[in-house]
Amino acid sequence: MIETLISMLIFFMIIGAIIALETTDLLSAVISIGAIGSVASICYLFVGAPDIASTQLVVEVLTIIILIRATIRHDLITIDGDREFFGLTITLALIFVLFLFGIKAFNNLFDFGNPAISQLPEAPSNRYLACGFQETGANNILSAILFDYRGLDTFGQLCVLFAGIWGAFAIMRVQSRRKKTGKGDGNEDR
Repeated sequence: MIETLISMLIFFMIIGAIIALETTDLLSAVISIGAIGSVASICYLFVGAPDIASTQLVVEVLTIIILIRATIRHDLITIDGDREFFGLTITLALIFVLFLFGIKAFNNLFDFGNPAISQLPEAPSNRYLACGFQETGANNILSAILFDYRGLDTFGQLCVLFAGIWGAFAIMRVQSRRKKTGKGDGNEDR
């Protein structure tokens, strides 16, 4: 059942990626990218990785805020009544579907107060605690988990954070250059 839900979410992410690539409206592309990241965070919850899901969601929210701020100045479009109703309908339908998937993922989590370690004897955390000091030689089990057992995951999370920061700096740098040269503010003809 979970595999089917994850497959549907991946299909939704592919559709969002196609929309982001094919649309000419920058704001629509940014919103599509935000939907992809939010769905990826729900997928991480389904596979039992809430730490990655929370990291993905935080990075996604910060990146989307920066990108919307950058594109809203560049892309001002008026919407007529028919397109507004159609867009609202599609948006509400997608929010409802994401809400249902989020409820399903939330229901798969363990009860509050019952540690997952006690409910899943095959959980990796049990192995980390039992064999971590012998296998890694680290004095701190948290460091052993972050850098030895889950080193690639930690590296991937850091890459996502740095990519978001670099993208934000690139956007702000282009905007500050435009302000310094006077381009993009409508005063070129004066």
